Amino acid sequence: MTDRGTEAHEAHDHGGWDFSGLRALFLNCTLKRSPELSHTQGLIDISRPIMERHGVTVEVLRPVDHDIAYGVYPDMTERGWDRDEWPEMLEKVMASHILVITSPIWLGEKSSVCTKVIERLYSSSGDLNDAGQYAYYGKVGGCLITGNEDGAKHCAMNILYSLQHLGYVIPPQADAAWVGEAGPGPSYLETGSGGPENDFTNRNTTFMTWNLMHMAHMLRTAGGIPAHGNQRAKWVAGCRSDHPNPEYR
Repeated sequence: MTDRGTEAHEAHDHGGWDFSGLRALFLNCTLKRSPELSHTQGLIDISRPIMERHGVTVEVLRPVDHDIAYGVYPDMTERGWDRDEWPEMLEKVMASHILVITSPIWLGEKSSVCTKVIERLYSSSGDLNDAGQYAYYGKVGGCLITGNEDGAKHCAMNILYSLQHLGYVIPPQADAAWVGEAGPGPSYLETGSGGPENDFTNRNTTFMTWNLMHMAHMLRTAGGIPAHGNQRAKWVAGCRSDHPNPEYR
C-alpha cells in the first residue's frame, strides 16, 4: 500500500504541470563513444526523467558517435570534406525547444567535442526564422558539467555565453555541475565519489531542468521573442527601431 503522505507529496510536487509538445535535445560532449560509461550521462539521467515525466519529448546524442567535420559552415562536404553528419544533427537541434549541452572538464576547459559542437552551431548563426529573426530565437539553452578538477563555472560561462550569443534564451540557474576532488579520484558514477548523493548538484540539476521547461513553455505560449527591433532585414533596409539614424533626419 502506498503511503498517503508520499502520495500527497508527489501530487503536490507534480503541480499539474504538463509540457507536452515540448522537445528537448541533450548533446553529451563526452570523449567516450557509446556504449562506454559516460559520467556526464549521470547528470543527464537526473534531468531527463523530470522532463519526460511532464510530457517533454527528450533525445540524447553523443556527437562523438557521429562523423562531424570541423568547420564553421553548415555542411562541410561543400567545403571539401568527404563526410559530415552535422546537418542531420542540426535538424534535431532546430526541431528542439530546449538544448542542453553537457561536457566533462579537461585541463579546466570543456571538451574538444563540445568546442566542435559550438563551432558547428555557430555555422547557422546567420540563418533566419520565419519572423526574420536569427534562427535560434525562441529556443532555450542550458548546460551540465562533470569533472575531477576545477573549471565547472568557467565551462558553464563559456557554453552559456555562446548559446545566448547565437540567440538562445538562458533562463535563471541554467547550469549544474559535479566536481570531485582535485587530482586522481573517483569520477561521478564510480563507487565512493559521493556524486549521485550530492544535494547541491541534485538541487541545481533539478532547478535547471524546471527553469528550462518553464521558459520554453512561456516562449511557446507567447509565440517566441517578439519580432520587433531584432530583424536583420529591417535594419539593413534602414529601420533603426529607435536607434538614431542620421540618414533620415
